[in-house]
Amino acid sequence: MRILFADLDREWRGGQSQALLTLRGLRDIGHDVTLLAAQDAPLASRAAAAQISVIEIPRATLRLSAAKSFRAIIREDRFDLVHLNEPHALTAAWLAGVQKHLPLLLSRRIGFPLKKNRISQARYRAVTHFLPNSLAVAQSLIDSGITTSRISVVNEGVEIPVLTTLQMRAASRQAYRIAENEFLFGCVSVFVKEKGQRHLIAALPKVRAAHPATRLLLAGDGVCRGELESLAKELHQSDAVLFPGFVQNVDAVYAALDAFAFPSEFEGLGTALQTAMALALPCISTARGALGEVVNNGRTALVVEPAAEEFAAAMLRIIEDPALRERLGAAARDEVRRRFSAERMVENTAKVYAEVLARKATKRA
Repeated sequence: MRILFADLDREWRGGQSQALLTLRGLRDIGHDVTLLAAQDAPLASRAAAAQISVIEIPRATLRLSAAKSFRAIIREDRFDLVHLNEPHALTAAWLAGVQKHLPLLLSRRIGFPLKKNRISQARYRAVTHFLPNSLAVAQSLIDSGITTSRISVVNEGVEIPVLTTLQMRAASRQAYRIAENEFLFGCVSVFVKEKGQRHLIAALPKVRAAHPATRLLLAGDGVCRGELESLAKELHQSDAVLFPGFVQNVDAVYAALDAFAFPSEFEGLGTALQTAMALALPCISTARGALGEVVNNGRTALVVEPAAEEFAAAMLRIIEDPALRERLGAAARDEVRRRFSAERMVENTAKVYAEVLARKATKRA
């Protein structure tokens, strides 16, 4: 298949990580893939480094320039379908009228209802098929009036990494100045209110009252960073909380951790959590959004509500029970390998592509 993958976001977040995994995976199983992306965006740079063909769009007039590129692509008849990874790409494709010539597939990672205004509804009518990343997100599409025949759930996935070695752990902890006797919890996520990092900081006073050598690493950046730093200072936890900012080598973050904590108040699926699980880290998570489809309380993670008191209690359990840590980590890795691997995600995506193209061929016949 000849696939055009489009993502106009200028930042690197979970959706862009999934896009790169999908592009690489599709390429590796023999498909012809090209990425349409914002010029100098992290996804464009990383895709090019992976030797994936990239069409870069000037940032100044991003959606209009993308629409112009889409029109040129239609004239050249280079692709069988277009996979849109985020809403800006959908807008550009719709403006270009791509839906009149090629199937449009749209990834969906958030469970908010679709907008009801006329333009938004016109854009969504242009979509041939939706690819929500979870059952919860699929239900939000159904609740917004999208028929089930236009929906196929494709769970996001992560690569199954080698387990962290003692040498990797030592190097990462040295880089973050974490002593061997310190117990390090961590979270990797953008700093916005719904990600809930404040619950972890607020849990620390109770946890450190019992275990003073406990620290917390919050990797990421965003609009709430100042508030989080202020909260840590207000609670006299500044010495315990690390804010390394946006981390390019996120593997080093995971390697330094003793446990992973994911306090999200709303989540599409949670690839940062999946990555921690794949590394056999004991995890504490909420079940908000689609996270309940990922974690099983007491088997693959400890599941709590996004509240400081509940996270504190779970963190204490993790610190004080080595056998629990080992059991949760092993079960979590097995779960990700079975249900949430990048290989499985790519296979399911390619299957949807084939089904959409088969239906198109049947209609033509």
